[in-house]
Amino acid sequence: MRIPLIAVSLSLSAACVASPATTMQPRTGVVPGIEVLLTDSLHLIRGKRVGLLTNHSGRDRNGTSSIDRLFRAPGVRLTALYGPEHGIRGVAKAGEKIGSSVDSATGVPVYSLYGDVKVPTAEMLKDIDVLLYDIQDVGARVYTYEWTLALVANAAKKPIIVLDRPDPIRADRIEGNILDPKFASLVGQFPVALRYGLTPGELMRYLAGTHMIDADIHVVPMKNYRRAMWFDETGIPRVNPSPNLRNGDAELLYPGTVFFEGTTATEGRGTDDPFTLIGASWMNDNAALAAELNALSLPGVRFEATTRTIEAGYKFGGETIPMLKVRVTDRNAVRPVELGIRMLRAIQARHPVDFKWKTASIDRLAGTDKLRSAVETGTVDALVAEWDADAARFANLVKPYLLYN
Repeated sequence: MRIPLIAVSLSLSAACVASPATTMQPRTGVVPGIEVLLTDSLHLIRGKRVGLLTNHSGRDRNGTSSIDRLFRAPGVRLTALYGPEHGIRGVAKAGEKIGSSVDSATGVPVYSLYGDVKVPTAEMLKDIDVLLYDIQDVGARVYTYEWTLALVANAAKKPIIVLDRPDPIRADRIEGNILDPKFASLVGQFPVALRYGLTPGELMRYLAGTHMIDADIHVVPMKNYRRAMWFDETGIPRVNPSPNLRNGDAELLYPGTVFFEGTTATEGRGTDDPFTLIGASWMNDNAALAAELNALSLPGVRFEATTRTIEAGYKFGGETIPMLKVRVTDRNAVRPVELGIRMLRAIQARHPVDFKWKTASIDRLAGTDKLRSAVETGTVDALVAEWDADAARFANLVKPYLLYN
């Protein structure tokens, strides 16, 4: 029997969140933390030298960047900007090193935290009194933005204010294993579930509250947000959080299909729809694979055989290769982590020679070496059950730190 996703819900008393942002508002759409800060909570930064860790996704509902909003805010001195993976404008390729610069519009220095320096130096922090964070997350442990923030928060020894944003794949769903600290990296820094069911602010509250990071964390909550919301139900205009997550289906599947980054198959980078397409030049049985996976009746998806020409610079660049397209038929039913595990097993079993692991990469992504072992030995049923138990445990651990119903 398949164990369902863990659903998390917690009603908080008014004393739990000391912010006017949590008072009842008309359901006219979700108001992101940047707007709440500037309308209700400007006292938190007025008269202070402010640093901002952000990228292209940090903007208000009218599309104005948080950089510009803060630069113009009365009584606020924006003195430093910090950029994560993909850069402050979000256009650099995954893993591409980024240098520091100056923001042309404001003249504020920009310090890269995804190049040779991933933890800010004392020199980078000397001109700020408080650090703000405003980046759209995707709700998956394997994303680097939240871990850049955690590293900054641990190192800064200055107040951190998270301007909260939605978990786009529902904050009431938790799935997957809790990371084994032996495999900590920038795609999983602390013991957190793979699909962790938290907003960025809640995640930082959890890490600070459990003393995984030593930081003074304050969250400016959203208004009108509910945990069961998908991003397209919030009313906030969509901005791709990174170059290869281009739609809601890709974000939903990402906690599972991202595993293929650690293999000799491709996760679809260099195609029109990354993370919904999986393939390889040697996967000529893609139609049979689609039929085999469809026979598993995995909830909320179906598999189709297709082909794509891969853009130069990626796995199989310049080649037209057979692929599997994962179609989401019921997003509320999809279990992306289990889906990724089942796809790995099906492809590995049919292609034991051509399918190979990039061992260090897959273990970092999985946060364990157990995934490789289970796929190779055909014991994925037991792994899924073990990871479901992890998800249930994580759901209980985070309850005291939730901000929304």
